[in-house]
Amino acid sequence: MIEIKEVEGFIISQVPSGDTSLIINIFTKDGVIGAIAKGAKTLKSDLRSVTLKFTYGNFLLNYKKDKLSYLKEAKVNELINIRKDLTKISYLSYLVELTNQVLKQTDETESLYKIFIETVLKIEEGLNPKVLTNIFELKVLDYLGVGINFNCCAKCGSKKNIITIDGDVGGYICRDCYTNEIIYDEKTIKLLRMYYLIDISTISDLKINESIINNIDRFINIYYDRYTGLYLKSKKFLNNIKELNI
Repeated sequence: MIEIKEVEGFIISQVPSGDTSLIINIFTKDGVIGAIAKGAKTLKSDLRSVTLKFTYGNFLLNYKKDKLSYLKEAKVNELINIRKDLTKISYLSYLVELTNQVLKQTDETESLYKIFIETVLKIEEGLNPKVLTNIFELKVLDYLGVGINFNCCAKCGSKKNIITIDGDVGGYICRDCYTNEIIYDEKTIKLLRMYYLIDISTISDLKINESIINNIDRFINIYYDRYTGLYLKSKKFLNNIKELNI
């Protein structure tokens, strides 16, 4: 059964369909919807500019549940500030690839969509993409089933005398359990927990010391390598961009 349906969403991928059309995959709060955009590859098509990968907006569909829908029209935010900046587009590419992997392991699409779109829009506003990406990375660990316990020592369960956090052991380390792990300063430890808890939509400023930002980014990279098993091509490219920006 076909119905006319308008959905808010984000185009996470597109593939050619015949000589002139495209199939777009739109990430929405209800999951990913595949839709054919007839004639979208032709120069004169009204659908050409609204079916680009990494486009966010509202899409009017001839909707078919569990089948390919048909795109009628769209009103979109082309995320111009991100598209004109190589660093920002590199972060967005990584966020999309990571989200695709998370979608394979969770049915909680509505909450995942919310934090994904909020992260993208904050990057578009001009807030620090490294910090926002780290916040997103921490939040989606729960969807992957490897969330960090920010409540106690990962070794003994004590809530007292926490002196550092370690990616290999998976969380806080207290004074009694410390061996030779990297000692992160108190601000880094507190900010990691705040990253995890913060509502992204409420962020209006990100004035954080650069060394702390880099410490947190390093910790998250170690944690992802240790616990997620994800190896993303966009991550390798993003790390190269980060090195150029240091």
